[in-house]
Amino acid sequence: MTFRPKFVTFDCHGTMIFFNMAGAARDHYSAQLSPEQMEAFIRDFSGYRLDEVLGAWKPYAEVVHNAVERTCKRHGIAFDPAVAAEIYNRVPGWGPHADVPAGLAKVARDIPLVALTNSMNAQIPHNIARLGAPIAHVLTAESAGAYKPHMRAFEYMFDTLGCGPEDIMHVSSSFRYDLMTAHDLGITNKIWVNRGHEPANPYYGYTEIPDISGLAAALGL
Repeated sequence: MTFRPKFVTFDCHGTMIFFNMAGAARDHYSAQLSPEQMEAFIRDFSGYRLDEVLGAWKPYAEVVHNAVERTCKRHGIAFDPAVAAEIYNRVPGWGPHADVPAGLAKVARDIPLVALTNSMNAQIPHNIARLGAPIAHVLTAESAGAYKPHMRAFEYMFDTLGCGPEDIMHVSSSFRYDLMTAHDLGITNKIWVNRGHEPANPYYGYTEIPDISGLAAALGL
């Protein structure tokens, strides 16, 4: 790959940050569910979080609250708002995947890095500070007024950076939140970080890497 983008743009939670919603759910609900039921709970919790961000923007605490409530209802478990709040409050404490700091540092020497994150302005600095590499711009769903996978989140990024789809390389571990929308917006240069969240989908056109340690090579650095 010889394309040299003006910016390398990233999904944050899940791609760079170990977004441990599954672990948080297990901590609170595994005593009430069989292992098989717990795995189904985790899948549904993930699906409801996605569903919650597809509507009008609302604070991420409400996204988590509603997703926990809907998942509990589906599985016949009593919903406690304090549990949803505790899960939400864990997010700023989560750090990067082990491969991220060194992998980002290799790229940051040559190309500015941008985080496009489904996060709150007050929440994300704690995660970014733990990445161990300079992030030139941090763009949140709160500032955009839209969560990914909405196109408006990406359009906010283009407007803020003064660039277009042809100028960036977008990096994500998720098709549903990032790479499908990137494809639809004409971002032809995409990296899929295969962290096992979703199956491969070659239709969307990307370079696959197993983790961020492979990013510099994918960019020809």
